[in-house]
Amino acid sequence: MLDFHGTLAQLEPLTRSVELAAARCEVELPPYHGTLIADALGALGWPGSGLPPKVLPFFATAWADRDLTEIDHREAFIGLASQTSGAFEGFAEAVYDRLCAPDGWVVYADTLPLLESLRDAGVPVAVVSNIGFDIRPVAKHLGFDHLVDHWVLSYEVGWCKPEPAIFREACVRLKVDPEDCLMVGDTLADAGAKELGCRTYLLPHTGPGEIVGLDAVRRIVV
Repeated sequence: MLDFHGTLAQLEPLTRSVELAAARCEVELPPYHGTLIADALGALGWPGSGLPPKVLPFFATAWADRDLTEIDHREAFIGLASQTSGAFEGFAEAVYDRLCAPDGWVVYADTLPLLESLRDAGVPVAVVSNIGFDIRPVAKHLGFDHLVDHWVLSYEVGWCKPEPAIFREACVRLKVDPEDCLMVGDTLADAGAKELGCRTYLLPHTGPGEIVGLDAVRRIVV
């Protein structure tokens, strides 16, 4: 079982998201202003920043359910982005669309080698993700959708990690007992698979396109 964000892929650099959001809104940013906006967005805990999100009451309910419905996911992250200091009109909606765009993501350098080695060894793979939109088009754009056997996405199955039910569902689809399964992720929610009896392996926060440490997983499994 593999997590998606922070495990197989990372969002594009925030400066690029801001630049493309500005272009979409037909806003010409002064020199260095895009970097300032990107830093402000990251400080709010935008995905990929590695920081905890700063959730305010006006979108707290949507935030709690952000990985269970597409509507709440959009409301939650637009609410988060709307706090960005120095942002322009339409920024929150445009940067959210970058979050969901297939070309708004970057695959880690060691993702494809791991997935290819698992496929060659006959090891089935399930992506288990807390997410509020369909990430299969992202995986297709990044070139590894065909190397994933099952997609267990929270907004489709109705459970979020660390609930044991979502890991149990993945084990059922993989046709393996929990004790014979390894969950690889980057958060304590991923480590929740331990409650079901699965082994777990957590990766460090890593920037887009870098080596995240998946070669160790290959040595464990293959």
